[in-house]
Amino acid sequence: MTRQSLLHVALVVRDYDEALAFFVGKLGFDLIEDTYQPEQDKRWVVVSPPGSNGATVLLARASKPEQEPFIGDQTGGRVFLFLKTDDVDRDHARYQDLGITFTRPPTDFDYGRVAVFLDLYGNQWDLVQLAPGHMLEGRR
Repeated sequence: MTRQSLLHVALVVRDYDEALAFFVGKLGFDLIEDTYQPEQDKRWVVVSPPGSNGATVLLARASKPEQEPFIGDQTGGRVFLFLKTDDVDRDHARYQDLGITFTRPPTDFDYGRVAVFLDLYGNQWDLVQLAPGHMLEGRR
């Protein structure tokens, strides 16, 4: 039987350091790797939510002019990434205190409690606390 999992999700960013200031400095993500690659004049920058053992986020600086319009609009205005938490209300309050913009306050749905926030470039993220018993609730 084949076993596969997502390793990285690439997020196009304008600048590595400003992206790190947001993801590590504000969201509290862990910096997994920040390695300069001289042959391509870029950095391999990987971050992960605290306590996660799942897919990581590769902060990929736009390297061509045609990539720049996608900074902040990687999915045409739809929610791009889903950040699972064990307490939406706690994280919502903490993120608001740090100046993170929310476009939807914590709201209850059948599958759980969700708030929508914007990253520093305007990509939409769902902050999700799954309901007990939800089929994905126990997954990391």
